[in-house]
Amino acid sequence: MTRWIDAAFVRGGTSKGLFFRAADLPPVGDGEERTAWDRIFTSAMGSPDAFGRQLDGMGGGISSLSKVMVVSASDRDGVDLDYTFAQVEIAEAAVDYSGNCGNLSSGVVPFALLTGLISAGDGWHVFRLFNVNTGKLVDVGLTVEGGQAAVDGDFVLTGVSGKAAPIELIYPDPAGSRTGALLPTGNTSDSLVAGGFLIDATLIDSTLPLVIVPCTAVGLTGTELPEQIDADSRALGLIEELRRAAAVRMGLCPTPETAPQVVPKVAVVNAQADTRLLDGTRLPAADADLPVRVISMGQARKAVPGTAAMCLAAAALVPDTIPHRILTRSKHPRSGPEVRLGTPSGVVTASAVRDTTTGEVTATSLYRTARVLMRGQVAVAD
Repeated sequence: MTRWIDAAFVRGGTSKGLFFRAADLPPVGDGEERTAWDRIFTSAMGSPDAFGRQLDGMGGGISSLSKVMVVSASDRDGVDLDYTFAQVEIAEAAVDYSGNCGNLSSGVVPFALLTGLISAGDGWHVFRLFNVNTGKLVDVGLTVEGGQAAVDGDFVLTGVSGKAAPIELIYPDPAGSRTGALLPTGNTSDSLVAGGFLIDATLIDSTLPLVIVPCTAVGLTGTELPEQIDADSRALGLIEELRRAAAVRMGLCPTPETAPQVVPKVAVVNAQADTRLLDGTRLPAADADLPVRVISMGQARKAVPGTAAMCLAAAALVPDTIPHRILTRSKHPRSGPEVRLGTPSGVVTASAVRDTTTGEVTATSLYRTARVLMRGQVAVAD
């Protein structure tokens, strides 16, 4: 039997996913009670798929195209919307709620305006969102035209063709999104065992838990294209072992075997270097402060998750972290809160603000674009 559920298909940043109103789904709580959602989300996205393509659903066979957002009007004081992010695994019928998605977060307000969860007059507005996954607030600024989020504009987002209207994401108080602390271990770098070696990595949690490791420590140059990394089983195996060890050290799980799939993500970083981009052009070393390759759900990302970009910007401000050391040694040191990240799709700029008195990162931000691609109903196997 097939049932149909109201939904929209939305591009947010460099990700795409299904968006649902919470009222159109079975009421659920945390933990085991979300199994009703799990069945709906895996069926709608086409998981499990042993061929890795999700052809029998709306998923695209890679982690950035296998996502779901659930949105509702908020009852919290001063908050406009609540939203829950769900990462749907591809080869298994499983859903991970352990983190947030910065890219798809940019699609929450456009979806809410479209479906009547909120309304606003024309002009620039800032909406306050509550992310259920992390318990953190997110401020979203965008232009409203005719009651809907503006689409046309002059902003170019790396990894997305064409130009569009900018959407600003601001994460106030981003530290400790899952671990309760900016530096979960209290250290700017930690030695972890992976592949029989001790590897130094920065474990940081600002908008999401992230493991930052020098490219040479995992046998990479830091300039590879995603398909080259995905074909390197040795490097991917080492990165996954490192990620699971870091998850334990960060307090996200008791054992490596129980590590969440979504977090922590891994950022492989490098000193400034010329790199080849996915479109065949070259990115000069001077145009990016920090080349980065992000591994998420066992795959190399073609750009960078929004939350990972903001976490890297935060790490770059903290003395003696691995990104801070690289930037300090750079021939072209950056100034101010922004850091230019060199990704396989081009440069992504993210910002962070740090209180030098307390040492805390007080805010992170970046710009994205979003567009609702389809609205209607999605087929779900009953």
